[in-house]
Amino acid sequence: MAILNAQIWGEPGADPVICLHGVTGHSGRFKALAARLADKRLIAVDLRGHGRSTWEAPWGVASHLDDLCETADSLDAGKATWVGHSFGGRLVAHLAEQQPDRVERAILLDPAMHVEPAAASERAAGLREDVSFSSPDEAIDTRLADGSLFSTPRSLLEEEAAAHLELGDDGRHRWRYSPTAVIVAWSEMATDAPPWPACETLVVVGAQSWIPARVPRLPHLRSLPVPGGHSVLWDDFELVADGIVEFVG
Repeated sequence: MAILNAQIWGEPGADPVICLHGVTGHSGRFKALAARLADKRLIAVDLRGHGRSTWEAPWGVASHLDDLCETADSLDAGKATWVGHSFGGRLVAHLAEQQPDRVERAILLDPAMHVEPAAASERAAGLREDVSFSSPDEAIDTRLADGSLFSTPRSLLEEEAAAHLELGDDGRHRWRYSPTAVIVAWSEMATDAPPWPACETLVVVGAQSWIPARVPRLPHLRSLPVPGGHSVLWDDFELVADGIVEFVG
């Protein structure tokens, strides 16, 4: 296990909110949300294989959960509200199942509870070749052209590139993640879904997301549909942030 790199906003003694990004992401994606939850202590981590955390194996769900528990304990955040996008949402569900005393509330942002094996295989196969760019503009153009974003402003992706794009010794730019770690994550997402958290849970669903949403009708699960795609914090930030603020109180 490892203590993960984390970005922390808010007062040290405030109620903790721990945020997990999805595959290929990083902790900085929650900076704008931290501003909306200024009365909380928002902790956003770089998962293993991402950002400035360790990139060493193993990269399975069990290792991610060990890392998250070790990191939360190191920050005196033993019981918290947990927020997870995509694969991060699935990790929150696993954590709520295995260590329910840690998860006071769960917020799942278009969670990848299960990805069909064919789709997961296709996504993983795309990482077997070098994914690099001649410039930040090319990286941004490629992201905007892939059809998964619907209303994300270019300025947001420019901020993303400044924080998460790295220039290699070969003069090529690459997003700061380990392709092998991401391939393992896609394999994990192709397995059976974990159970939905048993605590109070907000599930944000992108209406145009490529991941099918099958949120069960349970009294403790609240569903929030938003118009955009899978990247709900980019396509529909204000709607999502409003829903989260109302949910955490």
